[in-house]
Order: sequence, then C-alpha cells, then structure tokens
Amino acid sequence: MSESGLEVRTEEGAVVFPVRVAPRASRSAIAGLHGGALKVALTAPPVEGAANAALVKLLAKKLGVAKSAVTIVRGERGRDKQVRVAGVDAAAARALAR
Repeated sequence: MSESGLEVRTEEGAVVFPVRVAPRASRSAIAGLHGGALKVALTAPPVEGAANAALVKLLAKKLGVAKSAVTIVRGERGRDKQVRVAGVDAAAARALAR
C-alpha cells in the first residue's frame, strides 16, 4: 500500500484505483479514503447511471483530463468500483486522497 493509503496500479499509460461511492450526498466531493479506496460523495442518485456519470465528471475535472479518459472498469452497479484513468500517473491519483 502507498504512503497515502490509496491502492493505485499502473498499466499502459493509465492508472487503476478503487473508489467507494456515496450517492445522494449533500454535495459532490472527494471525501478521503475508505479502506484503501478513494471515497467520493455524489449528489446524484444511483439510478440509470446518474451516479456513475457524476463520478466520471468529477474525477475528470479533479485530474484535469477529458471525461473519455475516465472509465469504470468494474462495479458499475455497486458502491465499490475500479476506475481507470488514462493520461495521468500514480502520483496524481494519490494526490486526490489528500
């Protein structure tokens, strides 16, 4: 595990890391860490992909990449997800947790 606690894996010009989503929050924000995963609070409800779209938009904005660079690899229907972000390094992903 890294010093920040976020478990980041590097693969082919991208990083993959776990995310724990809390939908229907009062505001969308990165809320720290949850067991090695990035905890993200989202105002969107978990209905018809709204929370997933909000997650992609928030991560893209925070990392300074296009929304198309952010992909949910696993967990589209649950709170625990694996997210792949192209064009950033592990240090940038770990900086989200700070």
